[in-house]
Amino acid sequence: MLFILSVVHWFFNMTWRPQYRSSKFRHVFGKAATKESCYDGVPITRSVQDNNFCAVNPRFLAVITECAGGGAFLVLSIHHTGKVDPTHPRVSGHRGNVLDIKWNPFNDYCIASCSEDTTVKVWEIPLHGVLKNLTTPWKELQGHSRRVGLIEWHPTANNILFSTAYDYQVMIWNLDCPEQVIKNPVRTISHHTDVVLSMSFNTDGSQFATTCKDRKIRLMESHSGNLLQEANCKTHKASKVLVLGNLKKLVTSGTSRWNERQIALWDQDDLSVPLLEENLDGSSGVLFPFYDPDTHMLYLAGKGDGNIRYYEISSEKPYIQYLTEYRSHLPQKGMGVMPKRGLDVSSCEVFRFYKLVTIKGLIEPLSMIVPRRSESYQEDIYPMTASNRPALTAEEWLSGIDKGPVLMSLKPGSQVAESLSDRKELVNSLDTRRSQSRPGMLQLAYIQDQLETKDGKQDSARSQDDRSRTPLSNGEDLALCSPPRTENELRLKFHKQQEEIRRLRELLNQRDVRIKQLELEIKNIKNSQPQSSL
Repeated sequence: MLFILSVVHWFFNMTWRPQYRSSKFRHVFGKAATKESCYDGVPITRSVQDNNFCAVNPRFLAVITECAGGGAFLVLSIHHTGKVDPTHPRVSGHRGNVLDIKWNPFNDYCIASCSEDTTVKVWEIPLHGVLKNLTTPWKELQGHSRRVGLIEWHPTANNILFSTAYDYQVMIWNLDCPEQVIKNPVRTISHHTDVVLSMSFNTDGSQFATTCKDRKIRLMESHSGNLLQEANCKTHKASKVLVLGNLKKLVTSGTSRWNERQIALWDQDDLSVPLLEENLDGSSGVLFPFYDPDTHMLYLAGKGDGNIRYYEISSEKPYIQYLTEYRSHLPQKGMGVMPKRGLDVSSCEVFRFYKLVTIKGLIEPLSMIVPRRSESYQEDIYPMTASNRPALTAEEWLSGIDKGPVLMSLKPGSQVAESLSDRKELVNSLDTRRSQSRPGMLQLAYIQDQLETKDGKQDSARSQDDRSRTPLSNGEDLALCSPPRTENELRLKFHKQQEEIRRLRELLNQRDVRIKQLELEIKNIKNSQPQSSL
């Protein structure tokens, strides 16, 4: 009888207690690109450096390549898929192997590279791409005494670059200066006693975390370089670190004392003991962590692995919730990540990797997709995200100011959002005008003034864009588009064009509705003028 009761109790618990907590990202799946949409024949570098070797933005893909004598990397149009010409021009101004490359988050035509030749170089990519070998950089940064292994752009300040080298120094560079060769960084941080393995900023860039070969995790102020926290955990040897947005937490990937691959979660205000440690497997490849602050999803891709695990992060226990994993038989050497503004929101894509497969000379796009039946824009999985506009100039940041990123909506046809303070000022000024003695005339003049100002700004911005950008067709540069070679490519171009036409029609409808709203508001104000004058 007791046995029967225990079985019933067990069955009741298993039946009524949900095994998984509710999550809109529980069924995210990975979708690899077709052969026609991959980049084939790329001579990917054979360097043993534990970097990603690849950088992506909505216009270009850059990958470090193998070459004889000096160092070079390849810059391809994001739409230049298929077989890559072996003689394709490269960016080849370094005298030693290139170890890391990063696109400027606020300029799709600017990329930084660092090398074994102890220099960091910043390049301006021509509007139509690299059509001949590029050997002269826009800026050359000379300050390190040994090879430079890692570079990172500041997430909100324009033209501020961090670099770290095998001389154990972290240097901060201001690119807003007239010199082409910069020999003196604005600040040098010397807290590390060994090689820095990774670096990650918080959302506004006021702090950054590093992992080091001396097994320590450090949290530092970006402006002063002061050391805020230091962790030295004997049970976890960290190799990569990420600051988890505004969650006030860090995640590190590394190995346990038994050499098992492991991730650890840390409280940003107390790095004495990790909040959580989780062993994964016994493989030897380095784990690359990638975090999406909009969806709170953490992706783990191991060097030499074919699979990618993904988790959901929360601010409360159990903190990390395992979702599932993408499996593939092709091992990855590194991974590039497309910024959020370059994703395909019509297919509910929330993340996109560019997977380097060295054994095949292949770069394979891999989309992480939330399965939805509706084809309309899904606002719940696309919150406001960081845009390509800097929140600060280099001079403002150097004066000690910190600001969060300028946000934008990913909804087709939307503009970069105004900041909350600007909206409050607009509402307050409108309320003040409404409380004055003749509100009708003042409101009418105010609305017309706002419309003229907004139109003027849009026209000027549009004219600047027209001067600085090449013409676009379906989101692609006309100069970089190649005619379709197969029937599948032709069909794909046709569907893209149909989607663009549909999107433009929706945008026109939205503008028509907005115009009608403004006309109605002006009419109401005019009708209220006689009453207010009485």
